[in-house]
Amino acid sequence: MGGVTPASLAPILLVLGDEELLATRAVTEAVAKARSIEPEVDVREYQASQLTVGEIAEMLSPSLFGGRRLLILRSGQDARKDLVAALLAYAKNPDPDVQLLVLHLGGAKGKAFADGLRAAGATVVPAAKLKGHRDRVAFVRDEIRRAGGKCTDDAAEALIAAVGNDLRELAAACSQLVADTDGRISADTVSRYYRGRVEVTGFTVADATMVGDVPAALEALRWALHVGVDPVPIADALADGVRTVARVASAGRGSPYQLASSLGMPAWKIERAQRQGRGWTPEGLVRAMQVAAECNAAVKGGSDDRAYALERAVFSVAAARQGSTR
Repeated sequence: MGGVTPASLAPILLVLGDEELLATRAVTEAVAKARSIEPEVDVREYQASQLTVGEIAEMLSPSLFGGRRLLILRSGQDARKDLVAALLAYAKNPDPDVQLLVLHLGGAKGKAFADGLRAAGATVVPAAKLKGHRDRVAFVRDEIRRAGGKCTDDAAEALIAAVGNDLRELAAACSQLVADTDGRISADTVSRYYRGRVEVTGFTVADATMVGDVPAALEALRWALHVGVDPVPIADALADGVRTVARVASAGRGSPYQLASSLGMPAWKIERAQRQGRGWTPEGLVRAMQVAAECNAAVKGGSDDRAYALERAVFSVAAARQGSTR
């Protein structure tokens, strides 16, 4: 935090986007910066939809007792019109002892508020979901740099293939890799580190397949086979993925915590299966279970080309999800 002074703190921060990891990190860094200047900074958090104009005026007015304040306004897109008007008026002449941080999903809802803050000179911190593969490669390289390491493009590609696209998992993998190595990360480093880590690769293939993301599933599958993961646990993970979604779907609606005891599964697994189950029909799941069983038989029965059997299963399960008759 060297070089941080009260003057270097942006009076208004607009964290724009719907990627939870990036938004959470922006808040954490803002709080850490403010505390590096004044350890006793008064940090307050509010939901924009629940705030009144009177409350915000009181929070933003100069304090009798002095001292810095950091006001964090969550779900800025839900702020009512009168609150937006008051905040945009404030933004034109902000209090130097107050830092206002607004989190906004960045969509069409409440767009005038985000645009107004930007026009008033707010510092924008991008927190949008990363759309393309190149963005994720850049994210991995930045993460490894943040952790004090160095990484090549092909190492970043290899890590994404091994871990998947979830930013939280990628961030954790980056810091773990730097901590466990000398910090110079190549594709070979990643390959050595993840060789045989079936809990990552097998389930990465299954997760991507169940949501119909065939390119990601094939990429993960080829990487798993490339680093020497046995095909049997991958086939098992695929079968488990289909079975879990089918069981959770047949249990009907309910919160993961309510269903956890009746299904004998952890709530996180139920929550993931509910997410993956969107877009599936009962007929599609029956077909996918047949595909997974055939794949298991081929892989465990010593099929001549077990990699081909797994690839075919990925395509067939994805086709079953789309209601295809293939």
